[in-house]
Amino acid sequence: MAVFFLKRLGTLLATLLAASLVVFTVLEVLPGNAAQVLLGPDAAPEAVAELARQLGLDQPAWRRYLHWLAGLATGELGTSHAYGSPVGELIAERMALTLPLALLAMLLTTVLALAAGVYAAARHNRLGDVGVMTLAQIGIAIPNFWFAILLILLFSVKLQWFAAGGFPGWRPADGGGVLPALRALLLPAISLAVVQAAILARITRSAVLDVLREDFVRTARAKGLSRRAALLGHVLRNAMIPVVTVMGLQFANLLAGTIVVENVFYLPGLGRLIFQSIANRDLVVVRNCVMLLAAMVVVVNFVVDLLYAVIDPRVKAAGA
Repeated sequence: MAVFFLKRLGTLLATLLAASLVVFTVLEVLPGNAAQVLLGPDAAPEAVAELARQLGLDQPAWRRYLHWLAGLATGELGTSHAYGSPVGELIAERMALTLPLALLAMLLTTVLALAAGVYAAARHNRLGDVGVMTLAQIGIAIPNFWFAILLILLFSVKLQWFAAGGFPGWRPADGGGVLPALRALLLPAISLAVVQAAILARITRSAVLDVLREDFVRTARAKGLSRRAALLGHVLRNAMIPVVTVMGLQFANLLAGTIVVENVFYLPGLGRLIFQSIANRDLVVVRNCVMLLAAMVVVVNFVVDLLYAVIDPRVKAAGA
């Protein structure tokens, strides 16, 4: 297990280094200048050049890249040009909303998808299977932002059960609390989870059907085990490898998908911070936010690799 872990850890670090180089290079070649945006289009060239020097934008790209890597290693992410605050504090403040939103959406996705996928597989080629797969196909075709608008029209405008946007905060001292905060995140989480649950349900159904055809399942049934017991006790765990793979990718998609949904519901999360920073040409914030999202994708895939070894010991043996 130690060799398997060290191999995956080495891959994780190499991937993070490659991702940092891609993120830095892509943002460097984009047109525009943070100093020009901050001072306005009518600013004198001398003032723009002086502000660029103060911001460190006049240094060579390779030096700024190494300085950024050193900051990532030590937690010194720099100061936002537009907000005038440390980038780390800005990200931490916004992640307090985005991460719970993504986790809530992932929880809804997992519960809905596993239930629907196993139900459809257990009723293969019957009415229940056809109905679930039809709903799943419709869910895949629905854009997140469009479904979010429909949820607002139904539950906020017509029924008035939920607020149309905004976030009260997690602390009662700020006028919010845990329950009001979760209530504000429920509709955004549902809008994020619908498409992902539809995809995962189809994957779950296919994986369960493949395992149901294996010899060990027929042997278990021949020994008198009921179909339900075989499905839950033998089939589901062996079908989880492709399901866990997709779940890891979906969690990364949910984090990225918050950029659009947070703007629809006017939530002060990481996605809205990225959107505003792009408009302000605040590349210090954009670079660190994008790198954070890339790191989360890599770490999630690392955790998925470790889960493979837990779910299926053959993976651990092959890695060793």
